Amino acid sequence: MTRSSQDDEPLPLMPEPSSLPEGIDRRAFLMRNAAIGAAAVMTGTTWAPEARAQQAATEAAAQRSAKAAAGGDAGLKMSSALSPDLEVVKTSKGPVMTVADEFYKVGPGPSSSHTIGPMRITYDFYQRCAKLPADQLAQATSLKVNLFGSLSATGKGHGTERASLAGLVGKEPATVDPRFLDEMIAKPQQTYPVQLGGKTLNLSLADIIYDAPKGDFPHPNTMTCRLMAGDKVLLEQEYYSVGGGFIEWKGYEPPKKGQPKYPYATMKELRQHAEKNNLSVAQVVMANEMAVSGKSEEQINAFLDKIANAMIATVKTGLSYKDDVLPGPIKLHSKAATVWERAMNDTYLSDRAIGLVSACALAASEENARGHLVITAPTGGSAGVMPAIVYALTQSDRSVPMDKIREGLLAGAAVGYLCKHNATLAAAEGGCQAEIGVASAMAAALITQVMNSPPNVIENAAESALEHHLGMTCDPVAGYVQVPCIERCAFGAVKAWAAAMIATNEIASRHRVDLDTTIKTLADTARDMNPKYKETSEAGLAQNLTLC
Repeated sequence: MTRSSQDDEPLPLMPEPSSLPEGIDRRAFLMRNAAIGAAAVMTGTTWAPEARAQQAATEAAAQRSAKAAAGGDAGLKMSSALSPDLEVVKTSKGPVMTVADEFYKVGPGPSSSHTIGPMRITYDFYQRCAKLPADQLAQATSLKVNLFGSLSATGKGHGTERASLAGLVGKEPATVDPRFLDEMIAKPQQTYPVQLGGKTLNLSLADIIYDAPKGDFPHPNTMTCRLMAGDKVLLEQEYYSVGGGFIEWKGYEPPKKGQPKYPYATMKELRQHAEKNNLSVAQVVMANEMAVSGKSEEQINAFLDKIANAMIATVKTGLSYKDDVLPGPIKLHSKAATVWERAMNDTYLSDRAIGLVSACALAASEENARGHLVITAPTGGSAGVMPAIVYALTQSDRSVPMDKIREGLLAGAAVGYLCKHNATLAAAEGGCQAEIGVASAMAAALITQVMNSPPNVIENAAESALEHHLGMTCDPVAGYVQVPCIERCAFGAVKAWAAAMIATNEIASRHRVDLDTTIKTLADTARDMNPKYKETSEAGLAQNLTLC
């Protein structure tokens, strides 16, 4: 096929305006300018650059005025502030009380806050409904869920409506068959029966409502659940998915717990307990786990073994897929298996260590993107980082024994606890630094604990890994936990390893930044970060990348 010389001539570039009209959004102005230019080419009309700019400014201003007149979300922003009534805010005032079986959760991807949390919430509401008196249940006609804030803004890409519906019909995150969730994608009109007393309600995805993404909510991830009798509300509860799969509700009262043997709210306090009592970080955490939860060391170790084996299984499953296309509009091809194969090729022997760790992180993160079962460490979006390290340590020539992995998981949990306690684990509140950054810090602590490093070296490794993720925004393209999330897990795992290697090769006392300062900086940065960069898909790659 040939083209004329005329066809080969490039179209003239749209002139960059020397000054933007006051009060006009730059993007809207440039888009209108381009549209006018394109229309002129098609109609043969001639527009001088000045006239084009004036008309573009007029149309952009008219667009803005129309939106304001319509009400819409004019003047409203994505909420990122937290209500002081939330328990996650109140508990930041005392010692760390989180325990491992609250922190490490098994559930379907792709997000702990947008998938696992909402499923836990609707399952909780389902249980509450089931306990209502028979005469009330006899009146029930429907169950409704309304999603607000970040849950509404990016819920479609996270499968929030499917997870919410699954919980309503009695499915739990740790045991749900991912194929059940996949069926909802294939058959969006399907109805699912739920038995409440003697009444059977048929629910569908239409019962999950994407409500206002912008407004003043107690938490960026707010949702309400209602049991209805026609237009009458039989039971209603407001819930919050506060990050890492943790949930609260209006009027929430935390479960009663024991007091920690070695109370700490900072890394400095944790280190002091360890050094004063000649204990490792893992030993301090284990003592507190037993005191707070009331469980025995054997019970806690059994849980940690379950988590470690689940992490290994997630990586193995992810590596078994070769070049499949992940769900959603991005049409992203998986690449974990390809990266693994290249790393195992002797031609690239010098790249093997980084290649294998990256492949493992990609594998677990791609499993998360498929909506398969993953482990929050600390979140679904960062679920590739810790499993990659566990797999690399156990399924290689290193062959680290399970008792050392347990210790590493406890040290990693301590770092995660501190970040949750003094900052946040939720991308909707703090951006991706709160997910990948915390996961990388946890992984660095795991590696150094496995290496029997002293507490100050473990702190230095965790600090370095977290420090070099500060300011990272959350900008998932199309709201899916794929771009840039999957590759970020690989970089987070590699950074964790680099941080551990640096920390174990430096003179620990010369390290100039402590973990507590870095966690405070994480919290400060989260507060200062523009809300549109916090899991809204309103900025960054999500705004600038055009899907074809």
